[in-house]
Amino acid sequence: MLAKTVLAALLISSALGVGSAFAGPAAGLARPLRSAPPSQFITATKFTLAPFAFVRFCKDNSGSCDAGRGDAEVTLTPALRAELLRINSTVNRTIIAQNDDDGDDVWAQDVTAGDCEDFALTKRHQLIKAGWPTRSLRIAVAKTRAGEGHAVLVVRTSEGDLVLDNRSSAVRAWNQTDLKWIKIQSGDNPRLWYDI
Repeated sequence: MLAKTVLAALLISSALGVGSAFAGPAAGLARPLRSAPPSQFITATKFTLAPFAFVRFCKDNSGSCDAGRGDAEVTLTPALRAELLRINSTVNRTIIAQNDDDGDDVWAQDVTAGDCEDFALTKRHQLIKAGWPTRSLRIAVAKTRAGEGHAVLVVRTSEGDLVLDNRSSAVRAWNQTDLKWIKIQSGDNPRLWYDI
């Protein structure tokens, strides 16, 4: 009797064009309306100023700031996922976390000690050396839950924008982090930055 009642309710709601809020054996047939899931990719809105320390980094390391090459999105195979995890974990272990001594923010890559942007730039550099396309690798600036400025590497993949953060060896989707996003590089031209 219950099955006939459920089926009748589903048929009536379907004919009227309304979703069923009925939870039961047939609940999978009519799904309740939900809000759209958050995007897998960061949405850049408008041009903004690059961090001043990054501008200085490009002046001293122009090759690292050349126009992007290759695909804007990497098809993430199991081998590439393993490489991404390995490089993230290795850089996190080998660089000693240390803030800039005199308060003057200096961005650098391939260092033995440094702060968040140095980790991000080193990961980007290591991935480029491993053959990853530069267009898929972008530095982003955000704030942590504690309100501190923070920089990370964002990798655009077939599974969405993934974040390589020096605070964790896990690689997470951008919308599954505790970060409040501020700005991100252009994949086509790393010297250009966008608001998020």
